[in-house]
Amino acid sequence: MSKYRNKPVVVDNIRFASMREAAHYEKLRLLQKAGAISDLRLQVRYELLPRQDGEQGVAYVADFVYLDSRGVERVQDVKGVRNPVYVIKRKMMLFFHKIRIEEV
Repeated sequence: MSKYRNKPVVVDNIRFASMREAAHYEKLRLLQKAGAISDLRLQVRYELLPRQDGEQGVAYVADFVYLDSRGVERVQDVKGVRNPVYVIKRKMMLFFHKIRIEEV
């Protein structure tokens, strides 16, 4: 069982961490099929701090990234629990990449 009681689920041969995340994927997939969004990507990695002096780097992995109807990149994370590590990474994404994560 997972730490936050979510149940992994597989949709389109893709493993999602929760039913909520899978449902959001299905919604975005339909929007892309209808032409409302484009370039839907899953599990997109953003470097926050590079590896240095033998220390591991820090990265944020977005659940979903896509272009909206105006061509603006949208970064989304399906959240049930906002843990302290996520909160710090969300702030780092805004500071370093000027990207505001949308929580679903």
